[in-house]
Amino acid sequence: MTEKIKSLFHKAKLDVKFMNAGKGHKLTESTSNDGSTSVVEPRKRVEPTKEAKVAGQAALARLEAKESNTKRFNTSYAAIKAQVKRELEQKRKAQQNVEKDYVQSEEKAENSVKDNSLLAVTNVYYRCSYLSDEILSQDEWKVKIKEFLYEQLKGEDMGLISCLIIQNCNSKKNRIDACVETLGKYLENIINNPEEEKYQKIRMQNRIFQDKVAPIEGALEFLNAAGFHQKKLLNNDKEDDFLIRNADNCDIENITMLLEALKTAQPIPLELDRNLQVLLPMQANKRTELPSSFFNLTAEDIEKEQQLRTEAVERDQMLRTKAMRERDEKQRLRKYKFSLIRIKFPDNLILQGTFSIHESFQNVVNFVSENLINNERPFSLKKLPQTTFSEDSFDKTLLELELFPAVILMFSWKSKSEETSHNESVGYLKEQLLSIIQPA
Repeated sequence: MTEKIKSLFHKAKLDVKFMNAGKGHKLTESTSNDGSTSVVEPRKRVEPTKEAKVAGQAALARLEAKESNTKRFNTSYAAIKAQVKRELEQKRKAQQNVEKDYVQSEEKAENSVKDNSLLAVTNVYYRCSYLSDEILSQDEWKVKIKEFLYEQLKGEDMGLISCLIIQNCNSKKNRIDACVETLGKYLENIINNPEEEKYQKIRMQNRIFQDKVAPIEGALEFLNAAGFHQKKLLNNDKEDDFLIRNADNCDIENITMLLEALKTAQPIPLELDRNLQVLLPMQANKRTELPSSFFNLTAEDIEKEQQLRTEAVERDQMLRTKAMRERDEKQRLRKYKFSLIRIKFPDNLILQGTFSIHESFQNVVNFVSENLINNERPFSLKKLPQTTFSEDSFDKTLLELELFPAVILMFSWKSKSEETSHNESVGYLKEQLLSIIQPA
């Protein structure tokens, strides 16, 4: 169809050229100049209007573009696959740009809080009674625990310490569990088949070893403690690295003990520090920002955040069951790890503490009680405007009660007579807590 239209334009051009050629002659007439000449004025071409020129140029441009696109498009399966691949790559790059912009906006927002006085707490801190009385952040404890364990590795309990290194010095629990399972199989094979030679050596280029054991800190040290040492052996006419077990270095009894230690080893526990503070009303009003450590945003969470708007539209267009709504709510709550609880007393002093969202409300009650001058009196905590927490709520977690990421609870004595008889000059909190109040 395009060729037909182009030939029509070509014919029109020829007709115009023919019309401008002048008056014609019969074939029988002489065309020689006989002296009697007559001047024939050539017929003037009618100039098209400006609008007609523009319309014609636009039509030609559309035809040429259509022809060009038709010729470039290849309908073969290979070409279509290549086109799909290009589009997916473009989508991936666009997604990366969106994620990058999101991260940069988060960093910009975080950096905008330059003054730590605007933060309710500067970080989340922990204690570790196994190592020291220090109060450090989780990252600082990871470094300290790793240094401690590698120092202990030089001693006699290499096998036990290596089990702790596996649990404490690696990320992603599924990778740690896979390594422990593989190491356990190595030892179980030796215990069940002590005379089988094939169980006394491990080829280090083996795919399972490379995927599950080699990347994990402490795994090689554990195998060394079990009597394995590295050696090159011929394998399929070429040398390969193997771990060969020397039974003299670790007998079956010790292998059994190591297997038990491997299965029972756990991460060294950290205890969340309450980071107790007592605030004046103006301080509480000023310090409202939470540090990034209070939130649980991973790369996957960022990707999910970008899908929320689309999913919200889809949810609005469908009827959702109660189970579906509860599942969506649980996904929303997963982004929080900690809760900042503030208890406001009738004298307007505010007691502040940091809690895990998975702790029970009873821990909050205990926190308040242990900081009161008189902790024998019954008291109640209320979340404005109307929520009062009874003893039935004490076993529920802060997550279940939706007390996160920052909540103010109002303190009051349960009995009005006790409230009236309270000595206003004494206050509610222990005297030593008043010394930690900082000037506004």
